[in-house]
Amino acid sequence: MPPPSAADPDEVARFEAAADAWWDESGPAAPLHAIAPARLEVVRDALAERFGRDAAAPAPFAGLRVLDAGCGGGLACEPLARLGARVTGIDPGERAIAAARRHAALFGLEIDYRVLAMEDMANEEFDAVLALEAVEHAADRGAFLAAAARCVAPGGVLVASTLNRTARAFALAIVGAEYVLRWVPRGTHRWRKFVCPSELLGALEANGLRALGAAGLSWRPAARRWAVTRDLSVNYMVWAGRDGGIESPARPASLDTRSGAPHTARGGVPPTEEFHGHR
Repeated sequence: MPPPSAADPDEVARFEAAADAWWDESGPAAPLHAIAPARLEVVRDALAERFGRDAAAPAPFAGLRVLDAGCGGGLACEPLARLGARVTGIDPGERAIAAARRHAALFGLEIDYRVLAMEDMANEEFDAVLALEAVEHAADRGAFLAAAARCVAPGGVLVASTLNRTARAFALAIVGAEYVLRWVPRGTHRWRKFVCPSELLGALEANGLRALGAAGLSWRPAARRWAVTRDLSVNYMVWAGRDGGIESPARPASLDTRSGAPHTARGGVPPTEEFHGHR
């Protein structure tokens, strides 16, 4: 088990208890399966924009090294591997990694899975680092993000998805999802560990990255699916890059966290002074 600053033992134990059901779309991980397509859309477009790739190509990310920090059962690792990336997935949960390896083997996917906490990654760089629904579960958010940022190679990008610390997020992600709809077990989320977009991007910028884009993820009840939106008030994603390397020409690091912002591959980035206004 990694040191306490790298992983919260209670969080690890909670996810380990349901590790055998990671790929059961009607099981405890059902909410992650539901949000996965919209989340992957943002990741795909952010990477395509950053590296000048054609997202519609058969293997748009061929040759790119991607690290998924807190990968769980591999829900993001597998589609990225199918898109051509060389994927490494790390998680402090042994049972989660075992489940990820079993599922990847069923489909002949070569993914480097490791039982490892983010802070224990040493001297490795990746073109893209993903922290998807991991930030709000870290025992030490600052240490987690610093370690993740260190793994971003020059010209690379870090993509994170998490929950905003707003009253609306408390009402929907905790009261609604845990107590009313029972989408996830009670105690899955702690509101005090949610993070505002300005705090998240501020931490990444303090570790040498530059804000590139943001997008919201919103549940559409009528369609019964998640959609990429401009609303960052509950679920949202941000991405930030390290200068250097051979990334595509940079756009202004300017984002709006009050109403949200479209991801850069689909319409640019709003004014920078507005980005840090959403608390």
